Amino acid sequence: MSLPIITADQRLAERRGVKGVLVGKSGIGKTSQLWTLKPTATLFFDLEAGDLAVEGWAGDTIRPRTWQECRDFAVYIGGPNPALRDDQSYSQAHYDQVCAQYGDPAMLAKYSLIFVDSITVAGRLCLQWAKGQPQAFSEKTGKPDTRGAYGLHASELVGWLTQLQHVRDKDIWLVGILDEKLDDFNRKVFSPQIEGSKAALELPGIVDQVISMVVLKSDDGTPYRAFVCQHINPWGYPAKDRSGRLEVVEEPHLGRLISKITAPRAQ
Repeated sequence: MSLPIITADQRLAERRGVKGVLVGKSGIGKTSQLWTLKPTATLFFDLEAGDLAVEGWAGDTIRPRTWQECRDFAVYIGGPNPALRDDQSYSQAHYDQVCAQYGDPAMLAKYSLIFVDSITVAGRLCLQWAKGQPQAFSEKTGKPDTRGAYGLHASELVGWLTQLQHVRDKDIWLVGILDEKLDDFNRKVFSPQIEGSKAALELPGIVDQVISMVVLKSDDGTPYRAFVCQHINPWGYPAKDRSGRLEVVEEPHLGRLISKITAPRAQ
């Protein structure tokens, strides 16, 4: 059996969802970006239980409380990975089990965008789960092994992000807190706030877009909120634009930003 060839016309006709990360300091208005999205086509993946800012928003919501629920949803929306064994997460067996529990995944067809708030909390749930697994304890002494817990956490979180990456027909946007620290030379360094360093390092390579929501100042000193969208920027904020369509600074409106990224490209 030969591998199926996907023709150029078939590939161009496919809808490929944008996978992005929106990071910013607490309180800057990341969750409020839900107001810029079409509520009937958006599913709010609320991990923070912090929906006060969007009280009255008319979209649907799910509220996972455990890492297992996060994994279940990822396979439910993304489908099974045929390369995995039945005893692994995101396998065919895992998918069948979740479908039997939650029903036909066709019910998710109405959603074109999944808004995950936040990856910071997802990382905490993952670490909490990892600390209770056998790999998090020394085989010799039975005492907690921090290195083993963080190693398992990193592989689990990256696996979850990769599963979401392969949801081809939906936009997936992950919200996270932006950390600001000083390096050894007293320079500001920014990075997404995620437990452990491995996931934070690998995250930009998994997603298409990394957007920093920040406060900038105009020429007269007036502060304003903005999206920083390109890796090379004067402030050192984390950013990435795989679409090649965004300016360094864009209007802080996620709905219009997605439309700009996905607009038909001139041939």
